[in-house]
Amino acid sequence: MRRHCLCKLLLLILLCAGLDCGVSAKVVMPTLFSDGMVLQRGKPLAVYGQASASEDISLKFMKKVYRTKADDHGNWSIQLPPQKAGGPYEMVINDVVIKDLLIGDVYLCSGQSNMELPVSRVMDKYKEEVLAYTNPMVRYIKVPLTYNFHEPQTDISKASWKDITPENAMTFSAFAYFFAKEMYQRNKVPVGIINSSVGGSPVTAWMSDEALADYPEYLNEKRICQSDEYIKNVKALDAQHQTLWNTTLNKSDVGRDGVAWKQVSMLDYSWAMNDEVPVNGSHWFSKDLEIPDSLSGREAVLRLGCIVDADSTFVNGTFVGTVAYQYPPRIYKVPAGVLKAGKNNVTIRLISYSGPAHFVPEKPYKMIVGGNEFDLSGEWSYHLGCRMPSLQGQTAFQYSPVGLYNGMIAPIEKTSVKGVIWYQGESNTGHPSGYAELLTSMINDWRNKWNDQNLPFVIVELPGFMTNHNKGVEDAWGKLRNEQAKVATTVKGTALAKAADLGEWNDIHPLGKKDIALRAIDAMYKILPEK
Repeated sequence: MRRHCLCKLLLLILLCAGLDCGVSAKVVMPTLFSDGMVLQRGKPLAVYGQASASEDISLKFMKKVYRTKADDHGNWSIQLPPQKAGGPYEMVINDVVIKDLLIGDVYLCSGQSNMELPVSRVMDKYKEEVLAYTNPMVRYIKVPLTYNFHEPQTDISKASWKDITPENAMTFSAFAYFFAKEMYQRNKVPVGIINSSVGGSPVTAWMSDEALADYPEYLNEKRICQSDEYIKNVKALDAQHQTLWNTTLNKSDVGRDGVAWKQVSMLDYSWAMNDEVPVNGSHWFSKDLEIPDSLSGREAVLRLGCIVDADSTFVNGTFVGTVAYQYPPRIYKVPAGVLKAGKNNVTIRLISYSGPAHFVPEKPYKMIVGGNEFDLSGEWSYHLGCRMPSLQGQTAFQYSPVGLYNGMIAPIEKTSVKGVIWYQGESNTGHPSGYAELLTSMINDWRNKWNDQNLPFVIVELPGFMTNHNKGVEDAWGKLRNEQAKVATTVKGTALAKAADLGEWNDIHPLGKKDIALRAIDAMYKILPEK
């Protein structure tokens, strides 16, 4: 009898597992549909997600109820009519509640590192403005780095919407921050920024199979990357090579003690070259400075400009910071108690991976203590720690064709946006010819995917970079700018935000992101169907 009851109980469990049994399956929403999101005003809105096959879906929003049923694969979609700007609102889909939702203008910001560059990197120029500004009507989400060579993805990796506060702003794209802030000031409607950008990415990484249909070489490059085993093996070999290189460097480095030092000018590259061949490996620099009794023991800030490539820095033997690549400014806090009255020492271990090592000219090199600045430019004591062969960089598969499109654009194509800002081109300056055709194909394809043939595209012009003596590089950048201008003058609904005059000759990432953002807004207003 007991066995019979157990069998009936087991049968009931199995039936309930295969049937509805009156219990609603949990709805799963895409990452963008989360607390704090912004939906585009004035356009039909697709709300979509997943549930169990044939599950009944009920969506409650703005005192209205919309219903549909999931298909055999669990996919469902409901289209809401165009909405007016406002909020915050709440949206309920079955048992999922999305809170603090706004209706306003949503912009997609894409491109490479100048789009990705965070507010934290431009605080030298905008500190007071950033620290004084808070606005819950402006929201921002960064699409995490994801690439896929097999098929377009249906969702992005985990991320969250954030409103503008001084704390949140530090990780926002600096360009997008000022673009959104000014757009809100002009329109007084909520602004949402979707930032899908990756430093160093070429335009082909953001193009779909369809957009590259006339470029078989790029599609074949993508097909090579469809081998997961190949990618895994290359990554493992790259990691092994880098580990062996660093291990050998560290074991062979003579260090800073018990060696002969010589005097060199930090900005004179001769210490980094041997018969015009770059000396890769470790380079040691040391400099003393005098601190008065009144500043002894105080907290300080050490500014070491930008260094190519990496550095580890010490003050009086205390480690104060490290940066692993060339672009970020070195801004290191010196803890209280490290500085002493009289002679103090700054030591830098500079690591050069490939190409000439150097300190970037016309950057700040100084110690700041209690408002007092101590100059650290000029001559330093120097010796070579260890000479190494050039280290080849790790294979950046995210730059291969189609990968970023599949991982970071395809998942958001159902989300209505007001316009796109494209801040990219540096990684295509090696081969500028044909860039206009590639970008045109990408724009047309994105418009097809968004089902909006008039979707506005603003192209941010490459900034000025390099000096006249580097004529070849500057010529390539000029040609790329011509290609950008060609698109803006031949493709309907596009505009160029001029930025060549806003660059910095010694920095590929100019700090003046506010000026560039304001020009991008002016360009956007020229092509918006409605102002």
